Amino acid sequence: MYEQILLPMDGSPLAEQAIPHAVIHAKQFKAELILVKVLEPLAKNINLPQRAVRKAEKETRKLAHEYLERIADGIREKGVSVRVITLAGSPHVEIAKYAEIQKIGLVVISTRGQSGLSRWLMGRVAARAVRNVNVPVLLI
Repeated sequence: MYEQILLPMDGSPLAEQAIPHAVIHAKQFKAELILVKVLEPLAKNINLPQRAVRKAEKETRKLAHEYLERIADGIREKGVSVRVITLAGSPHVEIAKYAEIQKIGLVVISTRGQSGLSRWLMGRVAARAVRNVNVPVLLI
């Protein structure tokens, strides 16, 4: 039913609570699990030279990739095929765009992430993803 399952991660323990659910679905459907972290661009109005901004963005992308690979290694040990990607932009927009372009079958996302408990019902990214993604979404 699902060939690819997208699991957005933001680096928070709350977002990581979706991992076991995504793994169960990936095993059940023999699907590839795609871990994605969307990096929002640094503010354009900061008073830093563009070279410094590019260096900071490069380092951020490297750290994000390492974070995703650590998670992927643990998932691979469970016999699930995993791929990691980083994207740049607004998280809900990039998640929806990637899901559509790559023909993702299911998106598994935590309703809480970096925003923590400050959101009453559902995190900002999860709420926007539900409205923008045209594939099934499993909210954890």
